This record gives sequence, C-alpha cells and structure tokens, in this order.
Amino acid sequence: MHNQILLVDDEDSIHLLYREELEEEGYVVHSAFNGQEAISKLATLAVDLVILDINMPGMNGLEALRRIKEISPSLPVILSSAYQEFKQDLSSWASDEYLVKSANLDELKAAVKRHLPLPA
Repeated sequence: MHNQILLVDDEDSIHLLYREELEEEGYVVHSAFNGQEAISKLATLAVDLVILDINMPGMNGLEALRRIKEISPSLPVILSSAYQEFKQDLSSWASDEYLVKSANLDELKAAVKRHLPLPA
C-alpha cells in the first residue's frame, strides 16, 4: 500500500513539481488548492501526511493546520512556506515540521521520509 500525501498549495507550479518528485519516490499525491478544500478532502481521503502552504487565499495554512489537528491530532503536517517569518508564529508550532520552499526538494523529501515509512 502506497502512502497517501495531501498537498495543499494555491500554486499550480508547486503541485506539478512536488507531485512529480514525490510520486517518483513512490507516494500517492492528492491535491487541494486552499485550506477549505483540504478540510473537505480529509473527510473523504485516508491520507498519511499533509504538506501545507501557509499563504493562501481564504482559509490560510495556519487556520487549516488548527482545523486539521482538531480532526486528526496524530496526522503529520509539514508546513511549507516561501516565508521564514511564519516559523516564529506560535500557531505554526502545531506542525510536525516547518520548511522554507526551495527548488531543491531534498529537504522536503527527507522530511516526508521522517514521517512516513518508505513505500514498498
């Protein structure tokens, strides 16, 4: 059984890049483009990890993080933001990891592997 990841980001380019890299590693990647869509998808999908952007229209990632942890406290969430300063925001501390977006996805893939066993 492949590990399921929910990628939540409002940028198509991030979805394309992350999906390609993570599927190459053997993960199944589902997409949501804002916090509200992520919450809805979590009601119907059994995911093993969430990669969550912070700066999105509507429900931002910090609000979505709070809601996700209310629904499923043990579900690992990796915050992925272009902005370092959110790391100082107390509400980001509920996440399991905080990464600053980069074109080099080695750090993201290493974080995913820390929270999910390698696919069989």
